[in-house]
Amino acid sequence: QVQLVESGGGTVQPGGSLRLSCVASGVTLNDYAIGWFRQAPGKERESISCISMSIDFTYYAPSVEGRFTISRDKAKNTVYLQMNNLNSEDTADYYCATTAFSGCTTRQYDYNAWGQGTHVTVSS
Repeated sequence: QVQLVESGGGTVQPGGSLRLSCVASGVTLNDYAIGWFRQAPGKERESISCISMSIDFTYYAPSVEGRFTISRDKAKNTVYLQMNNLNSEDTADYYCATTAFSGCTTRQYDYNAWGQGTHVTVSS
């Protein structure tokens, strides 16, 4: 049984930073592409980042490019999302997910296991 657990969310001021973690059990994250998604109140879920089976290949949505960094710690079976220079538009529930693909995809229906989410609020 695949289980993904996100953590690291919280409330920060604009310009602040957070690091989200996605810890896996039941799978070895080294063997899958991993996506980060977010869903803001009243909005659809959107893909914001992905890391392929190879750590050399990553994807970032234009809304987070240059501010967010995805990374993998193979020894800890964990994927991170470092979020810098946060603004109010980053307020959302954040989810990690695994796909059977070895390469990155932004299609939510390509992902077959999801974490429970962690909430981020950016507010003054």
